[in-house]
Amino acid sequence: MIIEVRFHGRGGQGAVTASKIIANAFVRAGKYGAAFPMFGFERRGAPVSAFGRFGDTPIRLKTQIYKPDCLVILDSSQKNSDNIWSGLKPDGIILLNTNEEFEHNHSNIKTAGIIDAAGIALEEIGIPIPNTCIVGAFAAVTGLIDIELITESLSDYFDKERLRANIKCAERGYNEVKIHNF
Repeated sequence: MIIEVRFHGRGGQGAVTASKIIANAFVRAGKYGAAFPMFGFERRGAPVSAFGRFGDTPIRLKTQIYKPDCLVILDSSQKNSDNIWSGLKPDGIILLNTNEEFEHNHSNIKTAGIIDAAGIALEEIGIPIPNTCIVGAFAAVTGLIDIELITESLSDYFDKERLRANIKCAERGYNEVKIHNF
């Protein structure tokens, strides 16, 4: 089984890195992961999408994901965009970085994970980059990968104090995400 995940954020929020961290964790688990970005204008603050395919079988497809099983939205200002929601498969999973209540009218959502990832990142690393908190929340919401493999994967992206702070973000994401089943 392969799960397809589409990540939406803005430049500087770490959407591309989040997809890579999750792919790395799947590989550490002896499974398969592929992650790749799509950029428009490459600048901080511009909309960014990243794509990830994760699962038990080799992944050869390297195209954009038009019908995701899961949406990860790092930039809460994008949550009302129809483009973000397009193609979400029935019984879809969403993970949203927000400090607001989540109301939706999307019938395809089976499970929603809501977390103030930017707020947690601000507390733990001093800047509101939500990606490492989001990857921890991804582990909790989907149940597809262990949090330990997520935190181990962080060592490929950070070291020393930054590694410790980002591990704390991922663990808090895992423990503090609010999961809603519909």
